[in-house]
Amino acid sequence: MIEAQQLSKRFGNFHAVRGIDLEVRPGELLALLGPNGAGKTTTVRMLGAILRPSGGRARVAGLDVVEQARAVRGKVGLLTEYPGLYGRMAALEYLDFFGALLGLDAPTRRRRAEGLLRQFGLWEARERKLDSYSKGMRQKVALVRALIHDPPVLFLDEPTTAMDPQSARVVRDAIGDLRNADRAILLTTHNLAEAEALADRIAIIRGGRIIAQGPFAELCRQLLGDPLFELRLACPAAAALPFLDGLAPVEEHGDDYLRYRCAEPQQVNPRLLARLAGQGLPVVTLAEIPRSLEEVYLRIVASEREEPPAATRPADTALDPALPEVARS
Repeated sequence: MIEAQQLSKRFGNFHAVRGIDLEVRPGELLALLGPNGAGKTTTVRMLGAILRPSGGRARVAGLDVVEQARAVRGKVGLLTEYPGLYGRMAALEYLDFFGALLGLDAPTRRRRAEGLLRQFGLWEARERKLDSYSKGMRQKVALVRALIHDPPVLFLDEPTTAMDPQSARVVRDAIGDLRNADRAILLTTHNLAEAEALADRIAIIRGGRIIAQGPFAELCRQLLGDPLFELRLACPAAAALPFLDGLAPVEEHGDDYLRYRCAEPQQVNPRLLARLAGQGLPVVTLAEIPRSLEEVYLRIVASEREEPPAATRPADTALDPALPEVARS
């Protein structure tokens, strides 16, 4: 549904995006992570047919983002970090306006707007002007706007920014519900716990390049090694050490616990528990030590060279000589 091959963007002599290759399949959510200025938003703008690439190619829902830009925009729902709502319009009026721009008939616009406003807890505020909404409420309206035409491709740029925890949970749950066999979602976020909970695959961008991508479990294994397990007993842990011989190497142990790495826990852990039970050793718990996306992300980013200082990098919006070269159809 989303495919980029050597996608690049230059602003003068500055390379904002350098030859990105990525794909998002139907039914998949890809989280695009990276520091500020890494090229995330520029990438989303190119894939959304808003900004014309300097090199490479991309297709969204089977359509070329340059040659078929207008058709691409009709297939995409785009939520930006700063959505720029029309503050003098009421929510229902605003959504009806955008639904009309997208070619929806009046009954469909009304049905879609009402269903989405109710889903996000905004129905009671539907007649209020948008400039009276809180930041979190405005972000929800922007997400509803992106969904009003039920697009097969979603680009979500920091979808829970400025939201209180309860509202952010509503939006995360909605994003989970939006995943189906026919829709692809590209999510950019600085909330690593959010990305870990939602994403099927992770791509990390730095300096305009994809420096790592894959499922979270695969990235963990590559960067952090095999999973680490902790065995706790109601007796001295040293009594269990002989029973791990030939199964897994022990990394550390204390008075009542030991930790070991294991590439195949489905085979190793049942055998270990059977050995311990056979000797009457009292097991309290056996569990994998949790590993976080934050740990993986920081390890990957730290391994890369330092980027130029931010002052030497022009902002996307400030330097956009491409506004006259915005993709046309």
